[in-house]
Amino acid sequence: MLRYLLYIGLIIASCNALPKQERRFPDDFLFGTATASYQIEGGWDADGKGENIWDRMTHTKPHVIKDNSNGDIAADSYNNYKRDVEMMRELGLDAYRFSLSWSRILPSGFSNHINEAGVAFYDNYINEMIKYNITPMVTLYHWDLPQKLQDLGGFLNPLFPEWFEDYARVVFEKFGDRVKHWITFNEPREICYEGYGWTTKAPILNVTDIGTYYCAKNLVIGHASAYKAYVNDFKATQNGECGITISVNWFGPLTDSAEDEYAAELRRQAEWGIYANPIFSEDGGFPKEISEVVAKKSLEQGYKKSRMPEFTDEEKKYVQGSSDFFGVNHYTATYISADEYKTEYITPSLLADIDVGSYRPPEWLSSASAWLKLSPNSIYNSLTHLHNKFKNRKFYITENGWSTLPESDLIDEDRITYYRSALNSVLDAIEAGVDVKGYMAWSLMDNFEWMEGYTERFGLYHVNFDDPERTRTPRKSAFVYKEILRTRVIDPNYEPDTLTMWIDEGH
Repeated sequence: MLRYLLYIGLIIASCNALPKQERRFPDDFLFGTATASYQIEGGWDADGKGENIWDRMTHTKPHVIKDNSNGDIAADSYNNYKRDVEMMRELGLDAYRFSLSWSRILPSGFSNHINEAGVAFYDNYINEMIKYNITPMVTLYHWDLPQKLQDLGGFLNPLFPEWFEDYARVVFEKFGDRVKHWITFNEPREICYEGYGWTTKAPILNVTDIGTYYCAKNLVIGHASAYKAYVNDFKATQNGECGITISVNWFGPLTDSAEDEYAAELRRQAEWGIYANPIFSEDGGFPKEISEVVAKKSLEQGYKKSRMPEFTDEEKKYVQGSSDFFGVNHYTATYISADEYKTEYITPSLLADIDVGSYRPPEWLSSASAWLKLSPNSIYNSLTHLHNKFKNRKFYITENGWSTLPESDLIDEDRITYYRSALNSVLDAIEAGVDVKGYMAWSLMDNFEWMEGYTERFGLYHVNFDDPERTRTPRKSAFVYKEILRTRVIDPNYEPDTLTMWIDEGH
């Protein structure tokens, strides 16, 4: 027996002495960064570009932006695209996700007049990436609708899906020989709830009762129209894929009670389910629970029918399955309660409809953005939930990042902490069986941060907005991200050797 116990002890000791296996990202995993056209390009009226809703809003209502700024010049990528690609090369990116400005390509929004100067800009941008083996991942719409289409009702006009399909066809024809990863819309919630059902994104329509819901229906039908155009007329020769990106922050129950779980499900449906369910679910249309809640409250409020429109059976069939992948923008998490931590909302509105409370622990690390905190395991929770709900979809993390204040220096330790935590959460999801194909850090560089103007900075590269050249300088996080991309491993102890040189150069 003694000999046996010694033998077992030796085996245990030898196992403990073995080095732990490193967790690695797959070799074909796409690492990249992400940006959006209005936030970085500038050149707001250059070379025939048309006016968009952010041009109109920031020029006529500058007070709605925290620092009264705009994206007229922004990071001036319109004149600095080669420097942008140089930064991608410095980081060793596999891919770069960026958006096209609809009004730069089609100034009026309609396809009868194509602005060749705008097409040439994107041709040059894409060709410069491909020259250095950087995969372009292109978003068709990242919030900058041509103003002329907004004048006609924008996303609330039932003709919107036709306008979007026409635009998409122009883009597929112009760039599809080189672009193999397409995203139709970036963050439907921010488009529909914040822009149409509230006042925190252009066009600040504030149609709180129906704006979110009618926008949502027209948007997902527009997505399906563009997707089907690609599949039917372009995919066979261009061999690409087309999907949609939805913001999926994690909303979990505050307690394990059935009431809090139901409240969390309602919040998930309000935030992303009304956009994802019609496309990815087997039953189609808007989710059942929130549909019932809105219908009931609408009748109580004196409406003759639900403020949430229904999908016909034909529309459900048209939209279902219209995506090759699920793009996930993820930043943070919130606990949801059925009874506690409630806030008064304008009635009727989406958040008043679901009527739930939200809570985030004060000990979570805070960024420069009031809404953004480091929530442990939140990517894992989101991705595994989607994986189980929509059955084995392919995912890309198309945005994930951290903000700092403008006066913060280049040694951005909190951003590094956030990225390491987030990427470990991605690895956890992959190990749990989720098919995650890539990760795009937000953002390559500082930019115009929508309603916050230039008061918050998300870039791996600092941009000097006081310099006419818009000089870009890497932060410490850029060096750490570069090492993760090079090794495919997250080393919690890695310190960039080049940092001393970089500081000595006076950056």
